[in-house]
Amino acid sequence: MAAPNKGRRQAGSPGRPGRTLALFLIAVVVLTGGMFWSGHVTPRLGIDLAGGTSITLEAKNTPGKPNAINKTNMDTAVSIIERRVNGLGVSEAEVQTQGDKNIIVNIPKGTNEKQARAQVGTTAQLYFRPVVTYAPGGPTAEPSASGSPSGSPSGSPSPSAGSSVSGDKAESPGASPDPSAGSTTQGRAVTDALKKDTTPSPSASDSDKAGSTPAPDPSASGDQVSAALEKKFTDLDCTKQADRTEVNQGAAPKDTIVACGKNSGDQWEKYLLGPAELEGTDVDDAKGVLDPQRNMWIVTMDFTGGGTKKFSAITSKLSQQQPPMNQFAIVLDGNVVSAPSVSQRLGGSAEISGSFNQQSAQDLANILSYGALPLSFQEQSVTTVTAALGGEQLDAGLIAGAIGLALVIIYLVAYYRGLAAIAIVSLGASGVLTYSIMALLGPAIGFALNLPAVCGAIVAIGITADSFIVYFERIRDEIREGRTLRPAVERSWPRARRTILVSDFVSFLAAAVLFVVTVGKVQGFAFTLGLTTLLDVVVVFFFTKPVMTLLARTKFFSSGHPWSGLDPKRLGAKPPLRRSRTANRVSAPTDPKEA
Repeated sequence: MAAPNKGRRQAGSPGRPGRTLALFLIAVVVLTGGMFWSGHVTPRLGIDLAGGTSITLEAKNTPGKPNAINKTNMDTAVSIIERRVNGLGVSEAEVQTQGDKNIIVNIPKGTNEKQARAQVGTTAQLYFRPVVTYAPGGPTAEPSASGSPSGSPSGSPSPSAGSSVSGDKAESPGASPDPSAGSTTQGRAVTDALKKDTTPSPSASDSDKAGSTPAPDPSASGDQVSAALEKKFTDLDCTKQADRTEVNQGAAPKDTIVACGKNSGDQWEKYLLGPAELEGTDVDDAKGVLDPQRNMWIVTMDFTGGGTKKFSAITSKLSQQQPPMNQFAIVLDGNVVSAPSVSQRLGGSAEISGSFNQQSAQDLANILSYGALPLSFQEQSVTTVTAALGGEQLDAGLIAGAIGLALVIIYLVAYYRGLAAIAIVSLGASGVLTYSIMALLGPAIGFALNLPAVCGAIVAIGITADSFIVYFERIRDEIREGRTLRPAVERSWPRARRTILVSDFVSFLAAAVLFVVTVGKVQGFAFTLGLTTLLDVVVVFFFTKPVMTLLARTKFFSSGHPWSGLDPKRLGAKPPLRRSRTANRVSAPTDPKEA
C-alpha cells in the first residue's frame, strides 16, 4: 500500500532553499544592474536635502461658489502651475496635489524664490484676443504687406487649423459673412480686432477681383503698431523657453502683445495679438463633450451676462473679416492654447469644433472653466533650505542611521553570536534592495528622498531586525524543547512567519494611513516606512529563511557550538525525548487459544 503522503512535502520541511536563494539573488542583481544601466546611481534628493523652496498652497472658494474645489479643477491648477514653474527655467520641479485642496510646489535650488511665489500663488489669467498675424516659432523677417510674415509657408498649420467657433447666432447688424469663413488658414493679416484700426475691411467681391486677400501693413494701420513691437515679433524665438517666458512680462490686458503657442503638429508658432476683448471670468462654464450626430468631440462654452455682450461684439467684428482674419486666440498666462475662427456673430453660448480627441477637448474645456472659476490659492507655508543646510541635515541623518545600525549589530552579536552573521547579511540585502529601488523610483515616479524619508529608513532597521529576532527565538524555543537544529529550524518557521506577517501588516497599515491623511514631507516618511516594511517580508521569506536552512546543515551550527548562538546547554535544553521500547513492543499472547 502506497504511503498516504507520498509526493507531498510535509509542513515545515526544508523544501529547496538553494533555488529560493538563487531567485532572490538574481532579483537583486537585476535591480542593481538596472540602476547602473539607467545612470541613476543615487536617490533623488528632496528640497530639504538638496536645497530649494517648498511652497504649500491651499485652494479657497469664494462666497456663492462652494463646489469650485474639485479634482478636475485641482488637476487643471497643477497643470497651470507646473507650466508657470517650467516657464521660470526650473528643472525637476515638483507640483502635485496633496489631499483634497492642497498643492505642494517643490522648486530646486537656483530659483528666484520671490518670482516663484508670485508665479504659483496667483490665479490663472485667461484672455480672448484677436489674432493680428502669426509666423513659425523661430526668428523671421518683418511682416510683409499681405500680413503674412516672410518666411511663413502658405498653409502652415496653427493651433486653430481646422478649428472654428459656432453656436447660437445673434442678430448681426453688419454684412453677411463670407460663406467660406473659417475654411482657410493661409497666413494671418491685420484685422479689425485692433481697436483703433480704421482701415475698411475688403469685401468678398474686391477680394475676388484682386485675386488675393489684401490687408494693410501693420505699421501703416490705424493702431500704428510700433516698430519696437514689430521687432519683438520678428526677433522672438518661441523654441527658446527664456523667450517664451519674458516676451509678455508686464503686459496689460489692453496691450497689443506677442505670444507663443503650439500648432496641431506640436510645433511652436508666434502670434501678434490685439487687446483682450474677454477675460476668463466672462466664461460661465465650458465642457468637452462628444457630439453623437457628427461623431466628433467639441468644446461648449456658456458666457455670463456681461460676457455674452462682449462675445457678441467681438464675434460680430471678426465674422465680417475675410479668412483667415476672423480668428481670436485663447491666451492662458501669455501662451496661446487655441485660436479658432469665427464665421458668424454669436450670443451667450458657443462651441469650438475641430480635430479634437477626448483628451484635448476636455483639456481645453478645463482651461476655459478654470479661468472662470473663483478658485484662488493661499500660501500655507513656504520653506527655503540652502544646499549647505540640506547637506548638514543629510549628514546628521546618515550619522544617526549609522549609530542605530551599529547598536543593533552590537546587540545581535552579544546575544545571538553566530546567528548575528545571518541577521547582518540579511540587513545588508535589505539595504541593497532599498537603495536600488529608491534610486530607480526617482526617475520612474518622481520619488525624492527627503529628511523624513531618511527617518523612515532608520526606523525600518529596527522593524527588520525585529523579524530576525522573532525567527531566531522560535528556533531557540524548539531547541529548548529538546529538538536538534534541523527540525527546529523547520518546525519554528510556520509560527514565526505568522508573527512576522502580523507585525509587518500593522506597520504597513500605519504607514498607509499616514500617507493618505498627511500632507507634505511627512508622506516621505510614510512612503519609506511602507516600502521597507514590504521589503522586510521579501528578505525574511526569500533570503533569511533559506540561508538559515542551509547553515543548519553545517557542523558549526548543527553541533550547537558555543559561539553559534544555539548551544543547547546555554539555552537550558531538556533531554531529548525518547519513547520507551516496551511502549512500542507488542506483548506475545500467553493463552494458546488467543494465539
